[in-house]
Amino acid sequence: MSQVQNPRKWRYTWETLSHLSTLKLFLFNPDIKPATQCKTLKIQLRLEESLLLVTWEEIQDEGFVGNSLKVPIPKVLIQVDSPLDFKATEDHIEVKLVLVLPVDHPLVANFNSVLNLSAEDSAEVSDSFQPLSIDSDVKHLLSGNGLDFYCKNCSFKLTKTPLRSFVEMPSFDWREVADNWFGTCCCSFGGISEKLVKKYASSYSSVQGICLYDATCVVISKDDISGYVFPDCLDRDDKYDHESGLDSKEYVTESGINPQSDHSQGLCCGTDEGDRSSNCDDKPSCIAPDEQLREGTVASLDDDVNGRQSIADTSLCTSLSVLDVSENVGTENGFSTNDHGHCCSHNGPIISSEVQELTNDFKLLRDQKSVLNGSLGNGFMVRTSNLSKDVEWMEFSCSQCSHIVGAYPSMHDGHAPLDGGVRFFKCYISSDLPVAGLGDIFRKHSLERMFANQLIESANEELSFRTAVRDLKTKSPMLQIVLLNTNAWCCSGYCLETGGAAVPISKTNLHAVVKVLFADGSDTTESQSRMLEEWVTEKQAHEVYMLTHQIKELSESLRSAQGRIPFSCSFMPGLTLSSLER
Repeated sequence: MSQVQNPRKWRYTWETLSHLSTLKLFLFNPDIKPATQCKTLKIQLRLEESLLLVTWEEIQDEGFVGNSLKVPIPKVLIQVDSPLDFKATEDHIEVKLVLVLPVDHPLVANFNSVLNLSAEDSAEVSDSFQPLSIDSDVKHLLSGNGLDFYCKNCSFKLTKTPLRSFVEMPSFDWREVADNWFGTCCCSFGGISEKLVKKYASSYSSVQGICLYDATCVVISKDDISGYVFPDCLDRDDKYDHESGLDSKEYVTESGINPQSDHSQGLCCGTDEGDRSSNCDDKPSCIAPDEQLREGTVASLDDDVNGRQSIADTSLCTSLSVLDVSENVGTENGFSTNDHGHCCSHNGPIISSEVQELTNDFKLLRDQKSVLNGSLGNGFMVRTSNLSKDVEWMEFSCSQCSHIVGAYPSMHDGHAPLDGGVRFFKCYISSDLPVAGLGDIFRKHSLERMFANQLIESANEELSFRTAVRDLKTKSPMLQIVLLNTNAWCCSGYCLETGGAAVPISKTNLHAVVKVLFADGSDTTESQSRMLEEWVTEKQAHEVYMLTHQIKELSESLRSAQGRIPFSCSFMPGLTLSSLER
């Protein structure tokens, strides 16, 4: 055969949709036009060899020349007595097979045990059929065995010692849940919502020896990371005081509230001793706790970071209220520490034995002020609600091979993680060696699979199948994605030669994919960017933010998957048909 007719240039793609009993095959070669060049086309099913034999004749100078291709068939249940349906089009050959059962039917999913596959083959088939699930990750993480994490690119050990304590990351909508469940007033249920805010900020902090996890990442304390020293010359607390020009002792001392401060005169609502009342309903500054937090503590702490040394009485009152002062205060008039039906009913000194906890809580709020307004997120796919002008996400690379393994939040080009933790993305790390071996919890995780699952989850929550992916640093739109079908299955490869030495048939399995339309906006002109922004507004597309490296990798995956389908089936004006592994 000539070089143009070399079968290795012929590509095949099997495709089926969920709940349908039809398996479709695309055969194509960019240098061949089957409609005019492939005469007397024949298709033969050879189940004993698990392949499809495709033959045709082509007119050349010496006359008719026979050609043939071998196409591997994936593990499916084919209805053999059903006639084959095939046709030759301008740029591809299309074949349809009838299945006994849809590929996602439970009987088909459990068919591996009947085939008596080896452990490796069974795991491969299972991985291809089972979507990513955090429940599966949790089962292995909580098995009790210590785990180290490795760079998937070079197998470098990223952790100093094995980790044994794993805790699920708090929910993104923690504030909304707390307010909806317990109410937004500080007098509701003893201010339980306020307490949850404090506990949330504490639980979100990264602690040495404890690993937080969610669907896309594991959060490791910077003190547990091997081979990397953050170039932060100041301790986080000292750095804060240095930048703000403030000393936390100005507000809270070992004996309680600083007696030299005006705040010792009025603990609640910014009032002095004579103006206090046991009922705060008429006090304009007694607002809902979430508003107190936003307007008081967070506003004050933002002023501190910007170098302003003023703090209002109401801000301190709010800070102390959020820190559950009601449980740490007694009065000379005989009020019990349990009498905290109203946040303004206490006017006595702080009990000295409780001051240390109060001081620590104040420091926690100071350090976690960015967390209190909303979740920092995992850095893999940041939602608009998690964006903060005070937080910049930094890529984190392996110290051995410099390949990206995760990210961490920082304050305005700061060096150390804001909450002390680095997010290791599951697609870039391994939990065991060899990488992608049976012992590796994250062997199924890839960037496109994680992105596809997050895309589906966001689409279900936002009730929108249109998504704009923006750069996390520049906020510019980089990818335009439209979901077409979230339950498709496919596999692709190159056809086999029929002549020469016998070549073993390679195994092929169908993989769950998400069919999408996409447009790469990284190299668009100003007018095209403006059109994309108009599309986002007009279609009310869901917006997510990702790091530049991830967006480029996703774009390459989408362009690569685009080549698995003939041009006539993938091209659409303005958008291109492609797929992502699910």
